[in-house]
Amino acid sequence: MPQKVRKAVFPVAGLGTRFLPATKAIPKEMLPLADRPLIQHAVDEAKAAGIDQFCFVTSRGKSPLEDHFDLNYELNETLRRRGKNDLLKIVEDIQIESGYLSYVRQAQPLGLGHAVWCAREFVGNEPFAVLLPDEQVLGEKPCLAQMMEAYEQVGGNLLSVFEVPREQTNKYGILDIASEDGKLVSVKGLVEKPDPAVAPSNLSIQGRYILQPEVFKHLSVFEKGAGGEIQLTDAMAKLIGNQPFHGFKFEGQRFDCGDKLGFVLANVAYALNRPDMSDKVRAALKDML
Repeated sequence: MPQKVRKAVFPVAGLGTRFLPATKAIPKEMLPLADRPLIQHAVDEAKAAGIDQFCFVTSRGKSPLEDHFDLNYELNETLRRRGKNDLLKIVEDIQIESGYLSYVRQAQPLGLGHAVWCAREFVGNEPFAVLLPDEQVLGEKPCLAQMMEAYEQVGGNLLSVFEVPREQTNKYGILDIASEDGKLVSVKGLVEKPDPAVAPSNLSIQGRYILQPEVFKHLSVFEKGAGGEIQLTDAMAKLIGNQPFHGFKFEGQRFDCGDKLGFVLANVAYALNRPDMSDKVRAALKDML
């Protein structure tokens, strides 16, 4: 039985330049998807998968992320006094208990691999999950929970994956496939943003990972890859052949919320999936179109 995954890392140090001016003073991870910020969707997904310790890799100006998951005495007391118990429960459920949420700083934007490396002391010598809040999956079962079930079978390193148009492989980390068995794909190699002409497949890494701590040994070299950044993909590739390594084809609809169009479409899809909103949103869209 593989060692239980208890910890999750959330790389949230990015500047969110694609969403300026909205993100000039507000972290992009606080942008709302339906009625919850992107970061809360990611944390809720981690909780649903059994994660109980959380680490945000932050940068300057990210304090609203910390405040969102903290206890707000004045708000709670006001809601309690006014008898708004339904809202009180919502804000209480957001809170993460003292000692279970950590923050580390990524002082320079050196890449996703460097951001994950910054959490090495938090992770220690345990397997851990990485969740990118920009990427959201809408489905019956949360993406990471699906992955945990597969991880219990195969152990090692597990990446959520999805198919992309071949002409877009130069935008993603791409798998070199050894074999496929249903939702599981045995991986023999990883390539960061390959040219479509030489891409080994069109299966891309999606923003959910379950990794073994040995990845930090390779991240610590600070080897620069595509774009001159320290790439997580390059470090993970060095684990292949030494540990089990699989891709997992998750069920659900993926949205790239780091893209303006993707973010708008995600809001529509998540609203339509909400019983308290779907009918009104559907009617409003019909009128608009």
